[in-house]
Formats: sequence, C-alpha cells, structure tokens
Amino acid sequence: MLQTRIEHWKKERKKEWRQEGVHEGGVLTLLRLMGRKFGTVPDWAKAKLASADPETLGKWTGRILDADSLDAAFQ
Repeated sequence: MLQTRIEHWKKERKKEWRQEGVHEGGVLTLLRLMGRKFGTVPDWAKAKLASADPETLGKWTGRILDADSLDAAFQ
C-alpha cells in the first residue's frame, strides 16, 4: 500500500514538473517575441508574464503579432 502511494506521488510530481516546464517555456517564448518586437522588456511586463496562467499566456502570444505596444499585447 505504501509503495502504491509513493508511486502515485511520483506521478503527480512529474505531472506538476511538466506543467511548470510548459509554463516556463511559454513565458520565455513570449519574452523573446516581445523583445524582438519592442526591444527591452520592462520588469513590470516580465512579472506579469511570470504570474499569468497558461490560458492568458496563450492569448497574449496571439496578440503579440498585431500589437503596436506592450500595453496592447496585454489588453
């Protein structure tokens, strides 16, 4: 029983690591895109990206293509 519980915990932790990795990758990708389009990305924007949920990151990534400013990308 203990072994089963340990295996379950391991699987859950691996799932969390994967989700964290996907989130971090999304943030880094969007930072790169913003940097290429607008130049240096300010700390306020970096903090906003780091605290965003995956759905919001996806919306912002789509908006970066048409945005005229960082503010517009975050709208």
